[in-house]
Amino acid sequence: MASLASPPTSGSLLGSGLPAAPVVDHLLSQSGVQRVPSPKLSLFVRRQFLDAAMCQQLCAMIDATRRPSTVSDFNGDTAFRTSETCDLDALDPVTQALEARLTEFTCLDPVFGEPIQGQRYAVGQEFKAHTDYFSPDGADFAKFCSVAGNRTWTVMVYLNEPEAGGATRFKAIDKIVHPETGKLLAWNNLREDGRPNPATLHHGMKVRAGTKYVITKWYRERPWGW
Repeated sequence: MASLASPPTSGSLLGSGLPAAPVVDHLLSQSGVQRVPSPKLSLFVRRQFLDAAMCQQLCAMIDATRRPSTVSDFNGDTAFRTSETCDLDALDPVTQALEARLTEFTCLDPVFGEPIQGQRYAVGQEFKAHTDYFSPDGADFAKFCSVAGNRTWTVMVYLNEPEAGGATRFKAIDKIVHPETGKLLAWNNLREDGRPNPATLHHGMKVRAGTKYVITKWYRERPWGW
């Protein structure tokens, strides 16, 4: 597993991720982090963030408790999101090690983070183009954002490499990221002024062969208290 140094102390942790500049500076200070060159959004890639052994453990945890994925503000398309999802057990030592690693990487205070989720995509499954933030004019905005506010940062890690397909496409910048075991993606869902950034629209493309596993961690504007 990638080095699990002790996470930053609470006094050195960043707040909600707003403004974004301190988070960006922290990410870029770390070895191996690449920023995708685009003025439209802040998107970062870190290969080999987790090693294969930890990824395999997480895949097994996802398989054990997976359920059909859901969406907010349902648009009538029953094929919009066809993956399966699980909530990782927060008390499991593997989850706790992963949480510590994500805190070290982002420097974001965990109190602003949602519980870590895992997703599984079988052949033909996808998550069509969507954003991770909740649209302020959406029917379920108040339901999902009244306590903790909107999502600020997304951190996603590919846990394996399907035989074919399963890439993540950011349409606004014509960027396709292919799955690699342990590869991390991180992006800011909001603009500098705090408004949602539509350029973060991304598509979890169909798996053509094999199975795809990822974990996802979202951070909020205010402490998580769902």
